[in-house]
Amino acid sequence: MAREDAPEHLDVIVVGAGISGIGAGYFLQRDCPDKNYAILEGRENIGGTWDLFRYPGIRSDSDMYTLGYSFKPWTEQKAIADGPSILKYLDETASENDIHEKIRFKHHVKGAEWSSDTATWTVEAEIDGETVHMTCDFLFMCTGYYNYEAGYTPDWQDFENYKGTIVHPQHWPQDLDYAGKKVVVIGSGATAVTLVPSMIDGEGAPEHVVMLQRSPTYMVSRPAEDAMANRLRKFLPDMWAYKLIRWRNTLLQHIIFRRARNKPEKVKTFLLDKVREELGPDYDMETHFTPNYNPWEQRLCLVPDSDFFRVIRDGKASVSTGNIERFTEDGILLTSGEKIEADIVVTATGLDLEMAGGAKLVVDGQAINFHDKITYKAMMFDDVPNMAFSFGYTNASWTLRADLTCEYVARLLNHMDENDAQIAVPRLPQDETVERMPWVDFSSGYFKRAEKKLPAQGDRGVWRNLQNYRKDIKELREAPIADEAMVFAKKGELSLGPASAEEPEAIAAE
Repeated sequence: MAREDAPEHLDVIVVGAGISGIGAGYFLQRDCPDKNYAILEGRENIGGTWDLFRYPGIRSDSDMYTLGYSFKPWTEQKAIADGPSILKYLDETASENDIHEKIRFKHHVKGAEWSSDTATWTVEAEIDGETVHMTCDFLFMCTGYYNYEAGYTPDWQDFENYKGTIVHPQHWPQDLDYAGKKVVVIGSGATAVTLVPSMIDGEGAPEHVVMLQRSPTYMVSRPAEDAMANRLRKFLPDMWAYKLIRWRNTLLQHIIFRRARNKPEKVKTFLLDKVREELGPDYDMETHFTPNYNPWEQRLCLVPDSDFFRVIRDGKASVSTGNIERFTEDGILLTSGEKIEADIVVTATGLDLEMAGGAKLVVDGQAINFHDKITYKAMMFDDVPNMAFSFGYTNASWTLRADLTCEYVARLLNHMDENDAQIAVPRLPQDETVERMPWVDFSSGYFKRAEKKLPAQGDRGVWRNLQNYRKDIKELREAPIADEAMVFAKKGELSLGPASAEEPEAIAAE
């Protein structure tokens, strides 16, 4: 069923009211105060990931001094924050900046179509089964990177024969009773490492929890509280203390990542030695905590205050490593012959990556396949006009890059206004070939599974996905908006077929 009203027109439509979408609202209001915008959110609440996931212990896997916004200091005692605290922070940000009134809840964006003749996007959203259309000059996708409807569950043999309770953390039932039960958590990432101690330390603890992993993950323990940050706030204004700790942590993240890439064996030895100190010299480190890849080829798994290691030492939890042969009625049989009994199986097996929240995009009548595209500055697509998307770092905190992306979008909009341009579109060079490369250099399973969904990066210049905060500051905040790749035009002037010499040249920066 569709509404017949004439489409509402906005300068900017932001899709998603999570960390990126709320940040987009702030920067639009700060830097483009004359622009009108709306945030379309498919769910009934703000927060994105932090509202969707409700499993025990849900928390950040990055410190809040870098996961927080550049413009709003994090002032809580814990730097590794739980989900409710992060939601409170996001709600405060939206309230303090009057962003709530810009959010249209239960607007599930299904698709958007661009017309070069009118230089507008027509956005289709579904509201309680009805279809509505809105138009905008610029579309900003802040939808995250995974399917909110369902997580990833492998196709295990005889999975349907299991008679116990099966739970995916993405849809955790709030009435789940695991007191005195045998629980198996399948997975070895941040979700599994969070769930195991949280279930044990909470009310109604299980009899025992087994973390069943196919292969180990690098883990590192750090205090949940940042002692230096808490001390600095006693004699410095909150924003000063926040900026100092934010830069310190950003620099440390960069140093650790570069060292892991340049001297992987040394970093591997260091990380494994630290885990050995936690679990004791007799623990089978080779089987359960020695990955078959180098550090930072996948994200390091953060263990706040060593809680995961503590419950293993106490015997309340254990780790089993091996491949699942099949499910039985009362548990899981591994290919090694080991059988693990379970009253409850938690499938912490990862996310299903999805671009643009699953929305279908069309440009001048041609459907867009993201996999065919090369990204410009890791935030726009070649030959897709007036659209940006926010995608955080894989090797650092999400918000570091989300902030820069929002700043860039505001700069781009202002540049277009100042130069009387209605269209801004990155175009690949006509006289040379930009080589396609994997969009991120990351071996995590959820990225590997989604290779055919993800765009590519180019082998040079503005087509690279730098994954480097310091370089991105120069590229997104300081570099001129007009460059050799970005074409500006008025409506009706641009054909989005193969580039031609007759098309308008990029307008020079002031």
